[in-house]
Amino acid sequence: MFKNIIAPVQAWLLLQGKCVGCGKKLPQKSGKGMIRISCSCGRIYMYDCEAKRYRRATIDEIK
Repeated sequence: MFKNIIAPVQAWLLLQGKCVGCGKKLPQKSGKGMIRISCSCGRIYMYDCEAKRYRRATIDEIK
């Protein structure tokens, strides 16, 4: 039940380009494909330059 409340809020924050943990604006870097972005709070995101969207990094992408 708790996840049903939090997931839409986190998705909205990512669409706005903000970190789901601290709410700070995530940087937009240029390049091709997926770019790894780290927030100051320690969360790691992947930025798709072509679609201009963020998503949380998977365990495989962090290593």
